[in-house]
Amino acid sequence: MKQGTTLFLKIAVILIGLPILALCIFLVPEIANFAAELYPDVALMKYYVYLDLYASAIPFYIALYQAFKLLSYIDKNKAFSALSVKALRNIKRCAIAISVIYVLGMPLFYLIAEVDDAPGFIVIGMVIIFASVVIAVFAAVLQKLLQEAIEIKSENDLTV
Repeated sequence: MKQGTTLFLKIAVILIGLPILALCIFLVPEIANFAAELYPDVALMKYYVYLDLYASAIPFYIALYQAFKLLSYIDKNKAFSALSVKALRNIKRCAIAISVIYVLGMPLFYLIAEVDDAPGFIVIGMVIIFASVVIAVFAAVLQKLLQEAIEIKSENDLTV
Protein backbone atom coordinates (compact mmCIF):
# COMPACT_ATOMS: atom_id res chain seq x y z
CA MET A 1 0.00 0.00 0.00
CA LYS A 2 1.24 3.47 -0.76
CA GLN A 3 2.62 5.60 2.03
CA GLY A 4 0.22 8.45 1.15
CA THR A 5 -2.84 6.28 1.67
CA THR A 6 -1.82 5.17 5.13
CA LEU A 7 -0.76 8.72 5.97
CA PHE A 8 -4.26 9.88 5.09
CA LEU A 9 -5.75 7.12 7.25
CA LYS A 10 -3.44 7.98 10.15
CA ILE A 11 -4.52 11.62 9.92
CA ALA A 12 -8.15 10.43 9.83
CA VAL A 13 -7.60 8.38 13.00
CA ILE A 14 -6.17 11.44 14.74
CA LEU A 15 -9.03 13.62 13.51
CA ILE A 16 -11.54 11.07 14.82
CA GLY A 17 -10.00 11.34 18.28
CA LEU A 18 -10.01 15.14 18.47
CA PRO A 19 -13.81 15.72 18.59
CA ILE A 20 -14.20 13.03 21.24
CA LEU A 21 -11.49 14.73 23.28
CA ALA A 22 -13.34 18.03 22.91
CA LEU A 23 -16.58 16.34 24.00
CA CYS A 24 -14.83 14.85 27.02
CA ILE A 25 -13.45 18.22 28.02
CA PHE A 26 -16.42 20.49 27.32
CA LEU A 27 -19.66 18.50 26.97
CA VAL A 28 -19.35 15.74 29.57
CA PRO A 29 -19.21 18.18 32.53
CA GLU A 30 -22.29 19.95 31.15
CA ILE A 31 -24.17 16.66 30.83
CA ALA A 32 -23.12 15.68 34.37
CA ASN A 33 -24.30 19.01 35.78
CA PHE A 34 -27.57 18.70 33.85
CA ALA A 35 -28.15 15.20 35.23
CA ALA A 36 -27.36 16.39 38.76
CA GLU A 37 -29.94 19.20 38.38
CA LEU A 38 -32.55 16.75 37.11
CA TYR A 39 -31.99 14.39 40.03
CA PRO A 40 -31.04 16.42 43.10
CA ASP A 41 -32.14 13.48 45.29
CA VAL A 42 -29.43 11.23 43.86
CA ALA A 43 -26.27 12.62 45.40
CA LEU A 44 -23.85 10.77 43.16
CA MET A 45 -25.69 11.26 39.85
CA LYS A 46 -23.02 13.62 38.56
CA TYR A 47 -20.32 11.07 39.25
CA TYR A 48 -22.31 8.24 37.63
CA VAL A 49 -22.41 10.28 34.44
CA TYR A 50 -18.71 11.03 34.67
CA LEU A 51 -17.93 7.38 35.28
CA ASP A 52 -20.04 6.13 32.37
CA LEU A 53 -18.87 8.64 29.80
CA TYR A 54 -15.20 8.82 30.74
CA ALA A 55 -14.97 5.05 31.16
CA SER A 56 -16.13 4.63 27.58
CA ALA A 57 -13.52 7.10 26.33
CA ILE A 58 -10.67 4.91 27.58
CA PRO A 59 -11.36 1.89 25.33
CA PHE A 60 -12.18 4.29 22.49
CA TYR A 61 -8.70 5.79 22.61
CA ILE A 62 -7.10 2.37 23.05
CA ALA A 63 -8.90 1.24 19.89
CA LEU A 64 -7.72 4.34 18.02
CA TYR A 65 -4.17 3.63 19.13
CA GLN A 66 -4.49 0.03 17.92
CA ALA A 67 -5.80 1.27 14.57
CA PHE A 68 -2.81 3.59 14.33
CA LYS A 69 -0.49 0.66 15.09
CA LEU A 70 -2.25 -1.44 12.45
CA LEU A 71 -1.63 1.28 9.88
CA SER A 72 2.03 1.36 10.93
CA TYR A 73 2.26 -2.39 10.36
CA ILE A 74 0.81 -1.88 6.89
CA ASP A 75 3.49 0.75 6.22
CA LYS A 76 6.21 -1.67 7.29
CA ASN A 77 4.77 -4.47 5.08
CA LYS A 78 3.81 -6.46 8.17
CA ALA A 79 0.10 -6.44 7.40
CA PHE A 80 -0.03 -10.24 7.34
CA SER A 81 1.50 -10.85 10.73
CA ALA A 82 0.45 -11.90 14.19
CA LEU A 83 0.85 -8.29 15.30
CA SER A 84 -1.94 -7.21 12.97
CA VAL A 85 -4.19 -9.98 14.26
CA LYS A 86 -3.44 -8.88 17.81
CA ALA A 87 -4.29 -5.25 16.97
CA LEU A 88 -7.61 -6.31 15.44
CA ARG A 89 -8.35 -8.47 18.49
CA ASN A 90 -7.69 -5.47 20.74
CA ILE A 91 -9.95 -3.27 18.62
CA LYS A 92 -12.68 -5.90 18.90
CA ARG A 93 -12.29 -6.09 22.66
CA CYS A 94 -12.41 -2.31 23.00
CA ALA A 95 -15.59 -2.12 20.93
CA ILE A 96 -17.19 -4.80 23.10
CA ALA A 97 -16.08 -2.92 26.22
CA ILE A 98 -17.68 0.30 24.96
CA SER A 99 -20.96 -1.46 24.23
CA VAL A 100 -20.94 -3.13 27.66
CA ILE A 101 -20.24 0.19 29.39
CA TYR A 102 -23.16 1.82 27.61
CA VAL A 103 -25.47 -1.15 28.24
CA LEU A 104 -24.66 -0.86 31.94
CA GLY A 105 -25.17 2.91 31.76
CA MET A 106 -28.45 2.66 29.83
CA PRO A 107 -30.59 3.18 32.98
CA LEU A 108 -28.81 6.51 33.35
CA PHE A 109 -29.88 7.49 29.83
CA TYR A 110 -33.40 6.33 30.61
CA LEU A 111 -33.62 8.40 33.80
CA ILE A 112 -32.41 11.56 32.10
CA ALA A 113 -34.70 11.03 29.10
CA GLU A 114 -37.72 10.37 31.34
CA VAL A 115 -37.38 13.52 33.38
CA ASP A 116 -36.46 15.73 30.44
CA ASP A 117 -39.10 14.03 28.24
CA ALA A 118 -36.56 13.49 25.47
CA PRO A 119 -36.71 9.95 24.04
CA GLY A 120 -33.95 10.89 21.60
CA PHE A 121 -31.51 10.69 24.48
CA ILE A 122 -32.18 6.95 24.75
CA VAL A 123 -31.74 6.60 21.01
CA ILE A 124 -28.31 8.22 21.23
CA GLY A 125 -27.25 5.63 23.80
CA MET A 126 -28.60 2.79 21.67
CA VAL A 127 -26.85 4.08 18.54
CA ILE A 128 -23.55 4.07 20.41
CA ILE A 129 -24.20 0.51 21.59
CA PHE A 130 -25.12 -0.79 18.15
CA ALA A 131 -22.26 1.05 16.43
CA SER A 132 -19.82 -0.52 18.88
CA VAL A 133 -21.28 -3.95 18.24
CA VAL A 134 -20.98 -3.44 14.47
CA ILE A 135 -17.34 -2.40 14.87
CA ALA A 136 -16.68 -5.44 17.07
CA VAL A 137 -18.24 -7.80 14.52
CA PHE A 138 -16.34 -6.16 11.66
CA ALA A 139 -13.05 -6.39 13.57
CA ALA A 140 -13.76 -10.04 14.43
CA VAL A 141 -14.41 -10.87 10.77
CA LEU A 142 -11.23 -9.08 9.69
CA GLN A 143 -9.28 -10.83 12.43
CA LYS A 144 -10.53 -14.23 11.29
CA LEU A 145 -9.81 -13.49 7.62
CA LEU A 146 -6.35 -12.20 8.41
CA GLN A 147 -5.59 -15.23 10.56
CA GLU A 148 -6.64 -17.56 7.75
CA ALA A 149 -4.59 -15.58 5.22
CA ILE A 150 -1.54 -15.89 7.47
CA GLU A 151 -2.08 -19.64 7.75
CA ILE A 152 -2.43 -20.01 3.97
CA LYS A 153 0.68 -17.91 3.45
CA SER A 154 2.69 -20.03 5.89
CA GLU A 155 1.49 -23.24 4.20
CA ASN A 156 2.52 -21.89 0.81
CA ASP A 157 5.91 -20.89 2.16
CA LEU A 158 6.45 -24.43 3.46
CA THR A 159 5.48 -26.14 0.19
CA VAL A 160 7.74 -24.04 -2.02
